Amino acid sequence: MKYLVLGSSGQIGAELCKFLKTEGHEVLTFDIEENSMQDLRIKGIVDSHINESDFVMFLAFDVGGSRYLKKYQHTYEFIDNNARLMVHTFNALKSYRKPFIFASSQMSNMSYSPYGIAKALGESYTRSLGGITVKFWNVYGPEHNLEKSHVITDFILKAHNYGHITMMTDGTEERQFLHAEDCSNALMILSQKYNELDRDKELHITNFKWESILEVGLIISEEIPCRITPGKDTDTVQLNKRNEPDAYILNFWEPKISLKECIKRIMKEII
Repeated sequence: MKYLVLGSSGQIGAELCKFLKTEGHEVLTFDIEENSMQDLRIKGIVDSHINESDFVMFLAFDVGGSRYLKKYQHTYEFIDNNARLMVHTFNALKSYRKPFIFASSQMSNMSYSPYGIAKALGESYTRSLGGITVKFWNVYGPEHNLEKSHVITDFILKAHNYGHITMMTDGTEERQFLHAEDCSNALMILSQKYNELDRDKELHITNFKWESILEVGLIISEEIPCRITPGKDTDTVQLNKRNEPDAYILNFWEPKISLKECIKRIMKEII
């Protein structure tokens, strides 16, 4: 199968491209980070790529970790970037009627978050076109754009470079973490079962285990001895709102890699 991966150089996209190639599939990449002309905000820019593909993985989005979202998600540029890239990409998907998966987030029901609202809009587009929406939880893997890095990469680099993990919050908020390799396997399986999936069921891609931000810091400190200083604030992005994942996806797939194992993998790749 020939896959088109929109957002192919991102944390999930890069791992997905590698995974699909390992599984013997042809992969077309598309990402503004790789080629400045591959800008989904430009009308018509992606049409020929979608027409050429058999299946589209729509991962592209202007997004980052909690620090990035706290700083940018309420800005005009953030909202405009994501609105335009969705309009043009969904229009192309409508024109060529290709099967596709849209990468949403478990935050899509959090109406106080512009990021969540944008993802909810993408889900509506996807539903209208008969595509599949997946809701990512906290997917992590090696990251190179440090401005947009997520908590695990951020903590590893702080421990390695400064011997001190400073936290934005008090660390009590809990997340469900999933390595990008497990996520990639889930996406491939879902694409292969595209016509069998119940569109009334939600597809949550997560590891179904709650772990606190402080626990992440402690795991890293076992590998890289360092001090940990929690902040004073509570959850500043999700405002302590806690969703519960739908287990429907476990009929087709299950995660295999533990948080501790994957933190060790990321350490080897980025330090």
